[in-house]
Amino acid sequence: MLKLVSALSAVNSAILTAMRQLGWISIAAMVVIILLQVFFRYILNSPLSWTEEAARYLMLWLVAFMAPSAYRWGGFVSIDMLQEALPGKARELLILFLTLISTLVLVVLIAHAWDHFNAGSIFASSALKIPLKWIYLSLGICFVLMLSVNIELLLRSLGRLVTGDDVAYAPPTAGDVEAGAE
Repeated sequence: MLKLVSALSAVNSAILTAMRQLGWISIAAMVVIILLQVFFRYILNSPLSWTEEAARYLMLWLVAFMAPSAYRWGGFVSIDMLQEALPGKARELLILFLTLISTLVLVVLIAHAWDHFNAGSIFASSALKIPLKWIYLSLGICFVLMLSVNIELLLRSLGRLVTGDDVAYAPPTAGDVEAGAE
């Protein structure tokens, strides 16, 4: 099982590294667009009609690029008092149970994202005239990547539960990424 976890971890690491780079590009593009709008609105007194829509769509893509990494590193807000209070096996069973629930939720979200993507084929954004399916695609990408991370976390949890090896099956942290050990 450790080989499977390692292989999935390597794939997730490569994809999430690329997604984080796209996230930085999205932030930079948003800043440029917003500064452009400020310049046109307050200096030239002639606001642009498309900047708010572009910044909003870039924000959606930014979430799609960055949320899977945050999920993998435990960066989402969570209440873990019960989890931390439980001893070894009970704690791992709770983590496994919650990860299984997350799997089901992500599968449902992927189905909804697919429906939105298909429905977006018939509509275009008002200012940019982009088919909305390309905006809604961000939802699908986000949820599919989060499901991949979720499966990795599920396998790690199973590995810890079965083998008791907390070190070998520990999820990578943000510090591991900075050290190049992801």
